[in-house]
Amino acid sequence: MGKTYTWHRFADPGIGEKDLTVLEVEGKKISFTRYEGALYAFAYKCPHASGVMVDGWVDEDGNVVCPLHRYRFSVKNGRNTSGEGYFLKTYPIEVREDGLYLGLEKTGLFGW
Repeated sequence: MGKTYTWHRFADPGIGEKDLTVLEVEGKKISFTRYEGALYAFAYKCPHASGVMVDGWVDEDGNVVCPLHRYRFSVKNGRNTSGEGYFLKTYPIEVREDGLYLGLEKTGLFGW
């Protein structure tokens, strides 16, 4: 069964290439960056030691780098590219006629 999302409209953060920012969407802090002209959204904190991802940077290969231990994650899919085996949660973004929308995964009872 595929993932289903609830879509939430949000304001364009107006950030430049490889800049990082945080927006609150439905009470949840989400990190954003722009890479190769596209906007990407991902978890606020690193899955390894909870470093705040926007305190890091985006490298030339499109990886967000955690400021604590320099773990790298693809902004496109959350894959850990520095080899530690972690996964950074990413969120889909849709560009629609009336604005930008972020997808938050629907969960059932107790998050199952």
